[in-house]
Amino acid sequence: MTLLRGHPKRLYLLDFGLFRVHSNGREIGICGYLIQTDRNENILVDSGFPAKYAADPKGASAEDGLDSFGDVLECTPANLPEAQLAQIGLGADDLDLFVLTHTHIDHVGGIADFPDVPMLLSQAERDLPRPLYWGEVQPFEWPDRTYLTIDQDIRIGPGITVLMAPGHTPGQIALQVDLPNTGGVLLTSDAISRPAEIEQGFDSAPDPVQATHSARRLMDLAEEQDMMVVYGHCPQQWQQLRRAPAFYD
Repeated sequence: MTLLRGHPKRLYLLDFGLFRVHSNGREIGICGYLIQTDRNENILVDSGFPAKYAADPKGASAEDGLDSFGDVLECTPANLPEAQLAQIGLGADDLDLFVLTHTHIDHVGGIADFPDVPMLLSQAERDLPRPLYWGEVQPFEWPDRTYLTIDQDIRIGPGITVLMAPGHTPGQIALQVDLPNTGGVLLTSDAISRPAEIEQGFDSAPDPVQATHSARRLMDLAEEQDMMVVYGHCPQQWQQLRRAPAFYD
């Protein structure tokens, strides 16, 4: 499946907000990505919380039951996809592809945004009756849009590979982006939220065995190719990463 013609030239980290977990006090960044190619193609990866969280974080958390898990510390209109893209000079018409790594609440919020842009996700995730969202709460229907589904690792363009990494969810995916100066970058998404998860055996994952297998495969790949690894929700790394409008190239 070749969807893109250009090679990656820039990788932007999009800041979709900040969340604190009750049980351990971890403050985790809610991130997405914008990959830009040398043919001026733009690939959005994930979309953060639903827009209602930017209007009323406490009310939205109570409505969804997310407040039983933690607190939304930061989610404003500036943390929504449209605003994050605007700060790097992009709008909806500039997007060529929308990649959804999985359907949890902090990634799927903009699933109906940019409806004219094809969405790529795993077949296992798309086969779910509804996006997973949070716990027993599943308010979203699958919106009417073009879906491109995959069930194996696939190179979608020169220097961009989508990697199957189930375990955290049935259809979790990760991405490898090969940049001209930084080199290979592995975006694990929640396949590996933070390095300690591997040692802990992904004990909170729905499928710990599969999650561990996926994580080890990703880390082996990163080691073999000497890639920079960007974890899904690592508090320490979050503070060190460049965020848009800064970029990796």
